[in-house]
Amino acid sequence: MKTLAKEQTRNLISSLKSQAAKNKAPIWKRIAEELERSRKNQRIVNFTKINSFAKDGETLLILGKLLAGGGKLEKKVTIIPISASETALKKIKSANSKVQTIEEAIKSNPKGNKIRIFG
Repeated sequence: MKTLAKEQTRNLISSLKSQAAKNKAPIWKRIAEELERSRKNQRIVNFTKINSFAKDGETLLILGKLLAGGGKLEKKVTIIPISASETALKKIKSANSKVQTIEEAIKSNPKGNKIRIFG
């Protein structure tokens, strides 16, 4: 999963804002606002942080880049990363956890219930 191109990001922000209004889901508006910010100070999340703070069964939306960081994922979670390294994606799948795109998350959970913003 590569970092989104500018045009893709603009389309995603527009989609998030319309879904927020349509479904009365403030989480999508918050994510749109985060994506509009500069990536200069982009957040980095690794598995150590997820293992320390996440609970089994949670859905985590990573606002930033997800890196494997030499560790392994010990929690069974669903992860929605803005961006992730290929190694991180492989380790998530090998840990029997799930990865979703934001678009997939909107379709499966339009109201954004029980999604935790992480990062």
